[in-house]
Amino acid sequence: MSLEAKVGEMTQLTLGTILQKKNKQIIEPQHLDSTRAADALVNYQVGSILNCGNHAHTPAKWNEFITEIQEHAERKETQIPVLYGIDAIHGPTYTADAVLGPQQIGLAATWNESLVRENAAATAEQVAACGIPWNFSPVLDLGRDPRWPRFWETFGEDPLLASRLGVAMVEGYQNGDVKFAATLKHFLGYGFSLSGKDRTPAWIPERELREYFLPSFKAAIDAGAMAVMINSGEINGIPVHSNSYLLTDLLREELGFEGVVVSDWEDIRYLFTRHMVAEDYKEATRIAVEAGIDMSMVPLDFGFSEALVELVSDGTITEQRIDVSVRRILKMKWDLGLFETGGIPPALELYPKTSKFEKVAAQAALESITLLKNEGQNLVDANQPILPIGSTGKVFVTGPTAHSLNALNGGWTGTWQGTDTLYNTPNRPHLTRALEEQFGSNQIIDFQLDQDFTADDVQMVAREIQATRPSCVILALGEMPYTEFMGNDEDLSLFKNQKELVRAVHKLEVPIIGVFIEGRPRTFSDIEPLMDAIVMAYLPGDYGGEAIAKVLDGSYNPSGRLPFTWPRHPSSHMTYDYKHAEIAASDPSEGFNPQYSFGHGLSYTTIEYSNFSLLDSIFSVGDTIRGAIDITNLGGRTANELVLVFSQDRVASITPSVQRLRGFERVFVRPGETVRHKIKIPVSTLSFVHMDLDDRVESGAFTLTIADESAGLRIQ
Repeated sequence: MSLEAKVGEMTQLTLGTILQKKNKQIIEPQHLDSTRAADALVNYQVGSILNCGNHAHTPAKWNEFITEIQEHAERKETQIPVLYGIDAIHGPTYTADAVLGPQQIGLAATWNESLVRENAAATAEQVAACGIPWNFSPVLDLGRDPRWPRFWETFGEDPLLASRLGVAMVEGYQNGDVKFAATLKHFLGYGFSLSGKDRTPAWIPERELREYFLPSFKAAIDAGAMAVMINSGEINGIPVHSNSYLLTDLLREELGFEGVVVSDWEDIRYLFTRHMVAEDYKEATRIAVEAGIDMSMVPLDFGFSEALVELVSDGTITEQRIDVSVRRILKMKWDLGLFETGGIPPALELYPKTSKFEKVAAQAALESITLLKNEGQNLVDANQPILPIGSTGKVFVTGPTAHSLNALNGGWTGTWQGTDTLYNTPNRPHLTRALEEQFGSNQIIDFQLDQDFTADDVQMVAREIQATRPSCVILALGEMPYTEFMGNDEDLSLFKNQKELVRAVHKLEVPIIGVFIEGRPRTFSDIEPLMDAIVMAYLPGDYGGEAIAKVLDGSYNPSGRLPFTWPRHPSSHMTYDYKHAEIAASDPSEGFNPQYSFGHGLSYTTIEYSNFSLLDSIFSVGDTIRGAIDITNLGGRTANELVLVFSQDRVASITPSVQRLRGFERVFVRPGETVRHKIKIPVSTLSFVHMDLDDRVESGAFTLTIADESAGLRIQ
């Protein structure tokens, strides 16, 4: 291969650069521009294309795009096929009429590895059928700061949960019936910026970086993930795209990652335009490649390619360094079968029927729905809480997310921000329509509000409620779609107009059921007491409206559990694994006092834990802690119970967290049944990262806790 061909393999452009344009705007309907495509794919020999030209396409259009791209690639000197990548993060998000499940934060609320794996496999099959073998998913950043606008793209705040679900998603993408590559993003510490805003600086000591943010990436790398995308921000003053310690010493040498490292959008250019650590594009390119970047998501011009050729030609970077990255890229193309197929998509008639994927997406939506509060008085049985709603009486439905399929899906859906209704999946119901289908349209009273409703609108709602005299009111609250910096927010509080809506309805003395459709936990402690029941739906996808309706009417016993800690106040976003010193001795409420705890979630039955015991009380480092606990269902419905095992390190050389999650498992318990559930916790999971950066277990006293039951042990 010539130097130019090698550099081309390291270059990734967005589809928009090779589409037909007028006045720099993409022309609709979209088609490849033969001149632009030839320049990129033949002259510059670009090896990878990404993205969608601003919106979703039909499988037929994808087939057309990919086929034409690969035909151009056949004309370059190497004839190496193009590797196409896309963000299909909750199903085939840029394929029209595809099956869209919950976003990652909703999948996390299921705590169900097999369900995550199945949803990922469904995504892989649909996207690969369009001729796209590379997915920029999963996000393995931790969601430890709900201010961060990409919070909803994570598996929540805990390293163990993110690790296990991340592995399941990688396995679903890569180990199914099609050749498909996962991408771990964004390595490393992206979601923990000081300001909570996207792509802003973070200060994370290396011990904490390894303790909390590294485990999920390590687990997924060990599971065979084929690619890694890099954090767009900076840590401790060093942009991660320029950090050779993180990208080479840690990722390559210590973790043993052998796949492709790709930059994020325009992030090499940002080294000189935003981070100011390079004088120009050429120096930025040198810094990034020397740090360990294999492929640059350029994505709009040929500046990277030209700079890298110059750097090798003038001897600044060796061609041997280029060869290292190109071999990784070519191996990935080989493993994905591109040399066998020429990258040509499967025949259109082979595109799978989407009906085969609906069940798993719908089940994920169901299992994600989390019941946070259930009080008040049931409409049928006064001795029971308000949910589930029976078939008696009128149900009034309103709120800014009640009539929006976009709200159910969130960002990266049809378009980057997910706000264009033109690209919604046909015939999928928003919440109000799903409620009408579930309860019957004669039971539902519908009042539509948009996100920017006014005080006058609130009064109109109040008058309508007074006129129709419903038995209860469902208020669909939360956020409309956003992603990345577009979701930056100065205030984590629930929007003022939504709070006023709750207050106005409460004054009418009608029961209120609050349904939150949102990607992060907005605070609402001042109005929480005014609602009789509260449901968190996250971003449940195209089948979310039906899932919420089935939970509200009792067709499904809710089993979702929070994968994060819900803060009580906008400035109190502490995670569940806080330190003892964060509790004020004089007033514990000044410390850890969340609205809802990590792992919280109710169901329509009552579970009791008892008789927790361990088989032994003294263990060595290589042992497995074994024990059992009784789980009794005191209610009348089968429970899909989440058993969470936490540890408490009583004394440690580095201040221990009050508790850490060490294991979790789903257990089904029938009405009236007692299950003796066994636990197995390797002693090695009680380790932590020491000041010397070694991860090891210390001897001493520990406690394991399940619900309100605990058992002590010692490590010798």
